[in-house]
Parts: sequence; structure tokens; C-alpha cells
Amino acid sequence: MNYWLMKSEPGAFSIEDLKRNQREPWDGVRNYQARNFMRDGMRPGDKVFFYHSNCAVPGIVGIAEVVTDAYPDPSQFDPKSKYFDSDSSRDKPRWMLVDVKFVKKFKRTISLDELKGHDALAGMPLLRKGNRLSVMPVDAAHWKYILGLE
Repeated sequence: MNYWLMKSEPGAFSIEDLKRNQREPWDGVRNYQARNFMRDGMRPGDKVFFYHSNCAVPGIVGIAEVVTDAYPDPSQFDPKSKYFDSDSSRDKPRWMLVDVKFVKKFKRTISLDELKGHDALAGMPLLRKGNRLSVMPVDAAHWKYILGLE
């Protein structure tokens, strides 16, 4: 099993939305490295930290689980979608997604500032300066440590 962190702005899609819907496609990823993580690394059963970004208190708010292998993101083919990509084709789709399901909402947000204060999390991609990826790996030791903070 692999571990991941996926970011979403709570105004667009929150942990509460996932809890209500139970399962959702993680669409709209338009960064090649993030896409490659989903396409090449994610497998059903992998666990995901759900992270709220671009909000008053950014941080980890819960856990989701990957439930599908990667498949083409249909929004890239829809001219009405803000994620439309005219250079992508059904024969050679550029953008992929996975479906995730709700596992757990944390009792509190484990804030980015709090995460930065733990030496045990040094080297975590989320905490690297300038890292703005919306999908990134989390190593098993960091996963376990963060669970202990909840």
C-alpha cells in the first residue's frame, strides 16, 4: 500500500463534500507530476490524507482511500468545463484521475504550521519550500507520525 496527500480548496470540494457523497472522481488535476503520481503510482486501497488548501487554516482534515486505477479525466474533453484541454484527445488523453472514497474526518485540522513544527516530518514533500503540487506521496513513517497527531 502507498500513502498520498491530495489538496483541495474547501470552497470547491471539501472533506464534508466527500463525506456526504462517499465517493468522488478526483478531477481537474492539470499538473504533469501530480498526474503521473495518480497514473503511475496510485492503486486501489492506497490511503490519502485529505488536505484543505488556500483557506484560513490550511491542513490535513481527514482520510480518503483510492478506489480505482487511474482513468481519463472526462472534464478534459468537455468544452464547457473549466478543465477543458483542446490539445487532449480521447485516443491520447493527457489528464487522468482516480476515484476516492471517504474514510474519516479528523476531529481537528492538523495545520500546515503544526506540521512544520515537527522535526520528524522533515523531508516531507508538502513541507518543502515552493511545493505547490495538489497530489504527492507520503512515506509510511510520516503517515504513521501524522496519524499520531490527530
